[in-house]
Amino acid sequence: MTSFNFKKWNNILGWFAFLIALITYSLTVEPTVSYWDAGEYILTSAKLQVGHPPGAPLFQMLGAFFSTFAIEPQYVGLMLNMVSAVCSAFTILFMFWSISLLLQKIIGDETFSASKAQAILGSALVGSLAFTFTDSFSV
Repeated sequence: MTSFNFKKWNNILGWFAFLIALITYSLTVEPTVSYWDAGEYILTSAKLQVGHPPGAPLFQMLGAFFSTFAIEPQYVGLMLNMVSAVCSAFTILFMFWSISLLLQKIIGDETFSASKAQAILGSALVGSLAFTFTDSFSV
């Protein structure tokens, strides 16, 4: 019987949660401008201009990068909304890894059994996927 490789499964399940979130958010992305500040962020990111304070410099730079992939000007809004979808999917990935790290610290054992490892990974997966589909997490 082979031993349970926690680090390998932690990476695999983390990227699995990322993939589920990315597919979900990509299927539901707005093709153009949505409500609130999205229009301003799309415009300032595509032209790399200064938005209202506090601004979002990393989002602006990522948006400028993604807007270069727009085939036509009408698709700039879609590409900038995809920035939000990709960043939100990365949030789910890092949430999975944060939950599993926190649970490892709570257990506190240097080496833990396969059943405890599976419980940690299962809890992290359920927690991150539950947050993927909540209505309070906006893309």
